[in-house]
Amino acid sequence: MTAQLHKEIQLANRPEGMPTNDDFNFVEKEIPTPAENEVLLKTLYLSVDPYMRGRMRDVKSYIPPFELNQALTGGLLAEVVESRSDLFEKGDIVSSNLSWAEYNVANASKLQKIDPTAASITAHLSVLGLTGLTAYFGLLDIANPQAGETIVVSGAAGAVGSIVGQIAKIKETRVVGIAGSDDKIDYLINELGFDAAVNYKKDSFKEDLINALPDGVDVYFDNVGGDISDAVISQLNKHARISLCGAISSYNNEEGDLGPRMQGQFIRTSTMMKGFTLGDYAKELPTGVAALTQWLQEGKLKYDETIVEGFENTPEAFLGLFKGTNLGKQLVKVADPEFAKL
Repeated sequence: MTAQLHKEIQLANRPEGMPTNDDFNFVEKEIPTPAENEVLLKTLYLSVDPYMRGRMRDVKSYIPPFELNQALTGGLLAEVVESRSDLFEKGDIVSSNLSWAEYNVANASKLQKIDPTAASITAHLSVLGLTGLTAYFGLLDIANPQAGETIVVSGAAGAVGSIVGQIAKIKETRVVGIAGSDDKIDYLINELGFDAAVNYKKDSFKEDLINALPDGVDVYFDNVGGDISDAVISQLNKHARISLCGAISSYNNEEGDLGPRMQGQFIRTSTMMKGFTLGDYAKELPTGVAALTQWLQEGKLKYDETIVEGFENTPEAFLGLFKGTNLGKQLVKVADPEFAKL
């Protein structure tokens, strides 16, 4: 019998600067066979996230780097097509962190079953998944926003930033977003209810930002870093809090990131700045999921997705993150389910 094949995406090179398609390699392999307590999964959607750029470097971090000539890994939604576990049956939809591949075998204990009636299944890769939970804990635990305060969010039209801003509005704060196009500015204000938003690509950005902050900045949720963050930090109020989620402006900068020295200003304003990753909150994730689900069902949260069709287009979807082409969560649709009734 001829072996059935599928494709996986491997890291071919460690990029210098902006990654290119040449840094990814599509490799054909036999579809694996599940052992006892394992399931065979057909990938439906891949999550494409900025943090993955850091894992392409061979440096020590909070998560091990990708290995050359091995499959990249990330969050995905998949359908169970064969099960050797009592925990799952054919047609179940699950989420996990697995290889960028058309098929995966995984131990059943590493999988989370998705209830397709609670929300769109893709919501579990965005507002109810990694990005929504990152927004929830990064804002509420670190920044502790209070009613009437001013919150600034960079990367505000992205998967994390868009949820941060909406949670901040639920907490009755004034929210100012920063994004990279007039369409995104309109989206933030008229669709998500931000109080103001400014376009960092305009020559008047710094002036526009100051005009949007008549009462200064109490909380800054930073997804971007670089010059944008320098501009926001110059407007900090006394006892400001900064939640450091990402620094996408420097992810492809091989020479390192330089900027103003902030220590003096932080002392003068008694500012607290703290970085975090979602792994810091592993034991508290169910609490976050419950809150986000409730707000979503109450209509207090909206979420958008940019979905690229086709497994072969995954590298392009990833590269688009650094060009600002996505609105909300960037996903790749790999396949439709065979057995699930959605």
